[in-house]
Amino acid sequence: MTSPATQVVLPRVPSLGGLYGRGLVASARLGVTGGARSAGRALPDVTYVVDDVRAQADHLTAYQHLLHEAATDALPAGYVHVLAFPVAMALMVRPDFPLPLLGMVHVANRVEQRRTLTLGDRLGVRAWARDLRPHRAGTQVDLVTEVASGGDLAWRGVSTYLAKGVRLADARDEARDDSVRPAFTPPVRTGRWELPADVGRRYAAVSGDRNPIHLSPLTARALGFPRAIAHGMYTASRALADVGAARGDAFTWSVEFAAPVLLPATPDVRVAPVDDGHEFAVWHPRTGRLHLSGTVTPLPGA
Repeated sequence: MTSPATQVVLPRVPSLGGLYGRGLVASARLGVTGGARSAGRALPDVTYVVDDVRAQADHLTAYQHLLHEAATDALPAGYVHVLAFPVAMALMVRPDFPLPLLGMVHVANRVEQRRTLTLGDRLGVRAWARDLRPHRAGTQVDLVTEVASGGDLAWRGVSTYLAKGVRLADARDEARDDSVRPAFTPPVRTGRWELPADVGRRYAAVSGDRNPIHLSPLTARALGFPRAIAHGMYTASRALADVGAARGDAFTWSVEFAAPVLLPATPDVRVAPVDDGHEFAVWHPRTGRLHLSGTVTPLPGA
């Protein structure tokens, strides 16, 4: 997975609050109001780099408490995502990024953790964008983030986003992803989560991701949702926490997001062992509508 050779070294991990402000301005410039829109075909040909990133003990503890992770010095894979995500988002608000941040949907995430990172490790973060491609509902792009310690790659995340209604310039004749998600039949649940109305605000306080769709019914309705919705990475990370120590130290963690979780909520959950690891699913208990599904699989040799 080759990153662009041109590097932009940032002095520190940027604040997500400031990035959202820049993203709103950039979205307005790209034209996010009404109808299909056209996007350029070039991604920023740069890799963003931040050196000497360190986890803070109180921050890690707050994350572990909220996500039901064990209280140890090990950094959960979802917590590493929290630390590194702003570096990737800084790419998405660049003036030359072709897709608008406003309305971008996180549709999938894949993490490869090669070894456990711990409190006190000095981390190096790199991020870049790749694979701008047409989709039946708009345009998709991957944001790749790598985290190293002691010069060795320890963690890599690939987040896939969909810009709905945004079409690549001159892409009419290109094949688009017209795949249909298989029908979901709720399995036997192994648990049920109790997600209060304020869990979006609580995860925002830990992650820094204060997207208005997660904060309150009022701000969510302004962006087309009847109520605030849970962060996708909150629900994915809760499922990873439910797998627990059985995931081991080195694994891949893949998730696909289907329907948002409207807060408050009491979704049904299944986390179960399979031949090559664990699988999980989260769904609405009454309608059976799938919210997310995924797998946790040990790396070969782990």
